[in-house]
Amino acid sequence: MSVLPLVFTSGWASGINAYAVVLLFGLFGATGLTDEVPASLQRTDVLVAAGVLFLCEAVADKIPYVDSVWDSVHTVVRPVAGAVVGALLAGQSGSLPELAAGAVGGSTALLSHFVKAGTRLAVNTSPEPFSNIALSLAEDLGVAAIVTFALFHPVAAAVVAGVLLLAGLAILVFLAQRIRRGWRRWAQRREERRLAAPGARPPAHAPPDDGSDHF
Repeated sequence: MSVLPLVFTSGWASGINAYAVVLLFGLFGATGLTDEVPASLQRTDVLVAAGVLFLCEAVADKIPYVDSVWDSVHTVVRPVAGAVVGALLAGQSGSLPELAAGAVGGSTALLSHFVKAGTRLAVNTSPEPFSNIALSLAEDLGVAAIVTFALFHPVAAAVVAGVLLLAGLAILVFLAQRIRRGWRRWAQRREERRLAAPGARPPAHAPPDDGSDHF
């Protein structure tokens, strides 16, 4: 079970920024700073792809409402990445069955993803963009710090990740009303863009302009 703390921490970090996790693990392994990273994460094509996608996320994650669109797309990507990284780490050490490691990494990534996405919806209710930028930078730096810490002190890093996950879930409950408000605003923006598109039709439930009923 010695690899479990590292799997848990990598899962938490993957739910925040999966590409940063893959990139950091790969770089640490490729440079020889640790032998805990499987060779598949050190491949050049994996590092290049993770680096490009990390840069894309670094930009999208700092733009109000664009970050929520990005989060919605990554509802599947981040848990899958957490599961794959967890399974690879377990296969490297051989101390934990790969399926169990994948389940731990994937489920932890899903929970932390919900914390991230929900928090962003709440932040998007604020009209200024600076809170998005500050939060995104804090997330990136936090992931980098905890992943680095986990490679050398996995148990302590897992405790920190666990505390952050529980705190994030508590914050979601506290911000539930703002999250619902952010979700409504995001849905309204999507509908406005759809209606502004050429050839778009009004919603079927929308009342006619003259107030008459269509039956």
